[in-house]
Amino acid sequence: MLFSYKAIDQTNVKRDGTVEAGNIDAAIATVQKRGYTVISIDPVEEKQQFLNFEINWFQRISNKEVVILSRQLATLFDAQVSALRIFRLLGTEAENPQMQKVLNDIADDLQAGSSISRSMSAHPDVFSDFYINMIRAGEESGSLEQSFGYLADYLDRTYQVITKARNALVYPAFVVGVFILVMGLMLTMVIPRISQILLDSGQELPIYTKIVIAISTVLTDYIGVILALASIGGVFLWRFIKTPVGLRAYDELKITLPYLGDLYQKLYLARICDNLATMLQSGISMVQALEVTAEVVDNAVYKEILQNTLVEVKGGRSFADALSEYPEIPGVLSQMAKVGEETGNLSEIMKTLATFYVREVNNAVDTLIGLIEPVMIVMLGLGVGTLLASVLLPIYNMTASI
Repeated sequence: MLFSYKAIDQTNVKRDGTVEAGNIDAAIATVQKRGYTVISIDPVEEKQQFLNFEINWFQRISNKEVVILSRQLATLFDAQVSALRIFRLLGTEAENPQMQKVLNDIADDLQAGSSISRSMSAHPDVFSDFYINMIRAGEESGSLEQSFGYLADYLDRTYQVITKARNALVYPAFVVGVFILVMGLMLTMVIPRISQILLDSGQELPIYTKIVIAISTVLTDYIGVILALASIGGVFLWRFIKTPVGLRAYDELKITLPYLGDLYQKLYLARICDNLATMLQSGISMVQALEVTAEVVDNAVYKEILQNTLVEVKGGRSFADALSEYPEIPGVLSQMAKVGEETGNLSEIMKTLATFYVREVNNAVDTLIGLIEPVMIVMLGLGVGTLLASVLLPIYNMTASI
């Protein structure tokens, strides 16, 4: 339940905000732990909660903002600035109101005696399990500035790779959308008018013209039904993908598609290797690194592989041998991992593999971008040309016979 409070801090400065708690007593205790004296506290109405959700959705914190925040934290911790002062400063300077609130809440929790990792874990929509475990490892080892440095570098690399891969898919999606829109407009607005002229002429029409006219007639007469069925199908598909079975099927499809599947595989392998390298370098155990990486890999197939590998590693089997059983894991990865385990240098081997797969992703994206434009232009030209030819050729034959 969400509660809105008004309070004063130890310097008699007025503070207000919101807290999540099971009841009003728990909410008061949470505010008091931040070092505040409660003036008033009330539950937020459901309507206000819905409004806050809408506002927060539009002001949500992007991956880019988390990357920039991590770089700022790394710089300030390296300069030996106190944690409380860092979060107060960044909370004041943040442009996004939602980021401001998160940083101020963390600062309040720090002031009440909480650790940085525990304070950050209260905001799972901003800081992932991977992020929290990295910070916790830094706190335990006394090298927090190094952990923030690793995080800043890792998030920067991940952001660049994901952004480049996503941007590569925006252009073909746009071209396909334009292609469907143009074909739909021609079939529902242009072809019906011309087809009536052809049908009234009484001449024998070619088979491809009859097919185009039939498609146009169906789209024109049943457009409402088609859109309704497409919408219902889209909703069912979306809900199916949300189920474990549907998500597994969707993620498996992504890595088996021609060409795009190879790109997705390299993207996930880069993420796995980079996660493991970053966590192992920070002193996190292989078991914990596998647990966290399985949760953040963002693909059900590779998550299942990592979870099975984790079980076998706990049972005493080597990481490389456990990975080698899965066809989704390239042989070079398991072989290099074996070398890393034998030499005690697994984190560096994983880092090398991550760099390799990131480079492969970049090369695949560059190649994809180079191929997409001419292929899409040819497809668009062929589609529109076929439609025009199917109606213009009979018209030409009809005028020639007059």
